[in-house]
Amino acid sequence: MATLWRPKSSEPPPATTAKPKLSRQLRQVREQLGDCAREAGGQVTARTRAAGLGEAYRGLEANGKLEFLDLLAKEFGPNPKATAHAHAAYAESIGTPNEWKFEMDLREAVISPRSRILTQFNALPDGLKFLMDLRADLLRFQKDHADLAVLDQDLKAQLTSWFDVGFLTLERITWNSPAALLEKLIEYEAVHAIQSWGDLKNRLDSDRRCYAFFHPRMPLEPLIFVEIALTSQLSSNIESLLDEHAPVHCTEKADTAIFYSISSAQVGLRGVSLGNFLLKRVIEDLQRDLPRLKVFSTLSPMPRFRMWLDECLSGKLDHPLKVDDFKKLAAATGGRAGRPTLLRVLRDAAWSEDAVLAEALREPMTKLAAFYLLRVKKDTAPADPVARFHLGNGSRVERLNWLADRSAKGFAESYGMMVNYRYLPDDIEKNVESFTYEGRIAATSVIQRAAGM
Repeated sequence: MATLWRPKSSEPPPATTAKPKLSRQLRQVREQLGDCAREAGGQVTARTRAAGLGEAYRGLEANGKLEFLDLLAKEFGPNPKATAHAHAAYAESIGTPNEWKFEMDLREAVISPRSRILTQFNALPDGLKFLMDLRADLLRFQKDHADLAVLDQDLKAQLTSWFDVGFLTLERITWNSPAALLEKLIEYEAVHAIQSWGDLKNRLDSDRRCYAFFHPRMPLEPLIFVEIALTSQLSSNIESLLDEHAPVHCTEKADTAIFYSISSAQVGLRGVSLGNFLLKRVIEDLQRDLPRLKVFSTLSPMPRFRMWLDECLSGKLDHPLKVDDFKKLAAATGGRAGRPTLLRVLRDAAWSEDAVLAEALREPMTKLAAFYLLRVKKDTAPADPVARFHLGNGSRVERLNWLADRSAKGFAESYGMMVNYRYLPDDIEKNVESFTYEGRIAATSVIQRAAGM
C-alpha cells in the first residue's frame, strides 16, 4: 500500500514535479477503505491494511490529504436504508420482549464504517498520535470545507473516549526529564515563548513547578501542561516572573502558587476537555506536597482585549467611559477629550515610556478591562477565551494588572493588561455551577465596581 504515493522527502522536489495527489488512486483507496470497514480477511488483516493506509496518508501533501479525508467523510457514513429499517423495527418492538435486541441492532446500524476505520488506525505504532495529527489536518481543512464536520464529529468522539482523564497520568517535568521531552516544552509553549535553554531551566528551577498530562502510549508527548511559580504574593508582572536573573524564592516560605502558562500541546485534541482536570489535579498535588500554599492564582493574558477596545474607540461598540474619564486623559495628552484621542495615544507604543501618561491611562484602562471581562459576551459566555476557560473551571476574577506584559505580544493583544484569576478550593464547585447554569461571573467587589456593576 505504501507504494500508492510518493512519501515526503527531506529534499525539495524538482520544480517540474507535481505535488502528490490522490485522484489517480481514488478507486484503489476506496476499495481498501471498504475492506477495512468490513474487516475483510479478519481483524488482524484489516488493521494491517489500515496501518498501510495511514503510513501512505502521511506521505501526502495537503491536496492529497484533503482528498483522502473528503472520501472518508462522504462515502463511509452509516447506511441510510439499514438505519431506517433498524429504527422502524426498534420502534415497533418497544414494550415487547424483543425490545432490547432491536435496540442493539439500531445501535449497530448507526455506527458509521468510518468510525471502524478510524479505530483500526491504532494498528500504527504511534496510532494515537497519528489520529491526533489527522484531526489537526481536518480542523485546518474544515474552515473551507464544512462537509468534513461529520468526520470531525466521529473522530472527536473517539479521541474523547481514548483520552479520558481516567487513562491519563499526571507527571511533574523537571530539568532532569529526558531532553526530547524538554524540547517538546519549548516547541509547544503557547502563552509565553521559551527563548532559550536558560529560560527553560529558570522555569524548572526549585521555586517553579511544571506538570503535564500524558497518555501511557505517548510517554514523551505532553497533551497539556501548566507552568507554576511559587511566591509569597500575588504576581502582577510577567517580566519579573520570567526574569532569569531574579533570586530563587525559598520554597519553604512560599504561600502562593501562580499558574502563569497553560498550553494545550496537541491541536488534534481541541474541544477535548483536559484543562479543568489538569488544574484540579495540580492544586491537589501542590496542597499535599506544600501545605503552606494558601493562594492559587493565575497571571493570565487577555488575548482579545485590544481588538475589542479598538472597535469601541472606533465608534463600532459601546464602552463604559464617562466624560470625566476623557477630560482627565485630555489633560494628560494635551489633546481633545474623546475616543479618537485615546485611540491615537494607545496606538503609539511610546505612551508606555511616559510615566505621567501611563499613570493617567491606568484608571480608564482598568475600567475598560473590567467591563470587557464581566460584561462583554459571545453568545451568553464571556467574549474572552481565557476568561471562559478559568471561570468555567471555578475561578474568580481577582485583580487587573496594568502594564503587566510590556512585550510586543502583550501590547498587540491587550495593551499590556493582564488579569489574576484566583482558585479558592472551597468555592470552586459553587463557582462552576453558578457560571454554568446562571452565567454568573465570580469577581471581587473592586472588579465589579470597575465594571460598573
